[in-house]
Amino acid sequence: MTIQNTDVGAALPAGVSPRVQALVAEMTLDEKLAQLVGYWVDQGDEVVAPLSGEKVTTAAYTDATVHGLGHLTRVYGTRPVDPVERAEWLWGEQRRLQTETRLGIPALVHEECLTGFAAWQAATFPTPLAWGASFDPDAVELMASAIGRSMREVGVHQGLAPVLDVVRDARWGRVDECIAEDPYVVGTIGTAYVRGLQGAGVHATLKHFVGYSASRAGRNHAPVSAGQRELQDVFLPPFEMAVRDGGVRSVMNSYTEIDGVPVASNPDLLTDLLRRRWGFDGTVVSDYFAVEFLRSMHGIAGSLGEAAQLALEAGIDVELPGPDAYPHLAERVASGALPESVVDRAVARVLTEKEDLGLLDADFTDAPDEIDLDDAQHRALAHRLALESVVLLRNDGVLPLRAPGRIAVIGPNADSGEALMGCYSFANHVLAHHPGVPLGFSLPTVREALASRFGAVSYAAGCAVEGSDTTGFAEAVATAEAADIAIVVVGDRAGLFGRGTVGEGNDADSLDLPGVQRELVEAVVATGTPVVLVLLTGRPYALDWALDGASGPAAVLQAFFPGEEGAPALAALLAGDATPSGRLPVSLPRSAGAQPYSYLHPLLGGPSGVTSTDPTPVRPFGFGLSYTTFERGDLRVDGVSGSAAVSSGIAAVEVPGSGAVADVRAGDAFTVSARVTNTGARHGADVVQVYAHRAVASVTRPVAQLVAYARVDLEPGESAEVRFTVPASRLAYSDRAMRRVVEPGDVELRLGPSCAEVDEAVALRITGPLYELSVGDARVVDVEVRRG
Repeated sequence: MTIQNTDVGAALPAGVSPRVQALVAEMTLDEKLAQLVGYWVDQGDEVVAPLSGEKVTTAAYTDATVHGLGHLTRVYGTRPVDPVERAEWLWGEQRRLQTETRLGIPALVHEECLTGFAAWQAATFPTPLAWGASFDPDAVELMASAIGRSMREVGVHQGLAPVLDVVRDARWGRVDECIAEDPYVVGTIGTAYVRGLQGAGVHATLKHFVGYSASRAGRNHAPVSAGQRELQDVFLPPFEMAVRDGGVRSVMNSYTEIDGVPVASNPDLLTDLLRRRWGFDGTVVSDYFAVEFLRSMHGIAGSLGEAAQLALEAGIDVELPGPDAYPHLAERVASGALPESVVDRAVARVLTEKEDLGLLDADFTDAPDEIDLDDAQHRALAHRLALESVVLLRNDGVLPLRAPGRIAVIGPNADSGEALMGCYSFANHVLAHHPGVPLGFSLPTVREALASRFGAVSYAAGCAVEGSDTTGFAEAVATAEAADIAIVVVGDRAGLFGRGTVGEGNDADSLDLPGVQRELVEAVVATGTPVVLVLLTGRPYALDWALDGASGPAAVLQAFFPGEEGAPALAALLAGDATPSGRLPVSLPRSAGAQPYSYLHPLLGGPSGVTSTDPTPVRPFGFGLSYTTFERGDLRVDGVSGSAAVSSGIAAVEVPGSGAVADVRAGDAFTVSARVTNTGARHGADVVQVYAHRAVASVTRPVAQLVAYARVDLEPGESAEVRFTVPASRLAYSDRAMRRVVEPGDVELRLGPSCAEVDEAVALRITGPLYELSVGDARVVDVEVRRG
């Protein structure tokens, strides 16, 4: 079918260039629809997306590209391909599209890049949960810039990252793809990633807009029952920051349905909020097969054409990974059910993105003939972020290992490179389907890194990550008994859809360590040899047995899939060559029964006398030990001093002192300052954390909410003043009329090492009339560190 468009005009989005307007006016309907789909050239039997084996497009590639093509899907990240050879193929394919289609428009190439460019031989960085543990947006921005540089070099234009879902339930398999359980941490670090990637010339794609992580019972794709207030105050702020402060160029819808309405068909979210209120002017792409799912999984469309029209009208511009539903839009236009102007709107956005990326004038004459996707800069950044993200949870003095003597390295993750990487790493996402193919880059295991640092070590696996086989316990126990220190490395194995213990589709109904790993640790501890427990996981587990009992390990280190340099970083931390500085980006749960849980709970969301259950986490959000000590104090708000807290706890804190109160008018920014001193004998980094507690408001409020944070590196004896300029939005929430407001009233600001501990507090009185936020209000705290 060939239908010539006769009415372009006013339907196009504002700001579309004359060149794009002219292209849209010239295009046939077939050519337009070709720009609104991708094509997955290499997709075969490998399952690297939900139901991809069942849903993959059957149209032949040559037929699918006869009128042009919007996207090429994962040409590097579906199977192991030599990057130089693949670049030569890609340059040739782009030349073919330029010369053999009527309009000569190249395809936009997209790839996964959550833990690095998801391609063979490319660097693998720590998983996003580790980014959150670092509390270091600057390091994340540098990492994203390096990832973007690699992608652009090989002809990739758009990256499907970052994930801005706020963690709500540790049972959900995709927790390792998330940054934190606090929206502000997610927003600041996610926005830093956007800046880094786009600064390198690759468009970032926010995932998954919105509410995905609230899937009921932590089950992937399950319905979401979140209310409007939870959406506005928890799930949406990170996306708004990345759109308005990061200038992100692409957004991907969430698979989920919220209160019965699938996001892929929701114009209130995809158009009214995202575009009209926030001003987003980029492209919205579908999560893989999400348009077709409106028919087959959500049951709100009776045909592919109906599903396509629902998605397009809601605001999804591009169907990925391939042309399953959008080609049926031709029938909808021909029948009069769909105005062609709706198609034109999406086409203009796609062509504008290609224009912005330089694709409309790109020269594909010379493909790169020398490519290094894991150079020295990649390794250095991977090492830095791994070092900064490891969290010390317990230490009775055994760490650092000054003169360790004979070292036993034990556990199913001790000699596994795959155990260091997340679900969306190329190794666990793709190479798992290609046994025997080498990784293509250096990936030392924990065992190898410890041997390199300390000399010969003894080793026993003890058990597998999964399963009930304990026959290896005897060897592990004997190995520990013959050693002076036992380093036991346990945790997860990331994978997809039933392959592994965590990752997409690998949800859990228990938060105990998988398999018999706890029993292995307890058997080694029972030998009397001091044990350092190292956790390589993609989610927080219930670890009260290891952290709070006298019979637990001597020390516990938590590493959230620390990437290709994770093992050398762990060896450096164990040896004392570096000091642990990571802080928990998620609460460590007491049990699966406490889920869903967030530190952002109101009074009745915590322990109380009206329930027999206790959801108090074993370690709170923001917690992390060090080899040095820090003193925090001199808390001030606009010149008014705080006082030391008499009691710890997040529900109520007694603050003695003069009773001085800082007055701040609702809607105005204010300055919070504090001094932090390294009082120990080692270099270290503290994460200065300021929380707000509001006892009385028009709606229930969290007992503590992070207002500002700063990572501060200090030499022994060094001090620094940290000054936070806090915008009104940091104290805003949705009132009973669902307006985002700052209400007059009393707020207590708390300085401490976690959400549950208070060093000092200061009273803040918000004065004047109620202030309603606008999209023009600042969202980010300005941080200044003054040393000395």
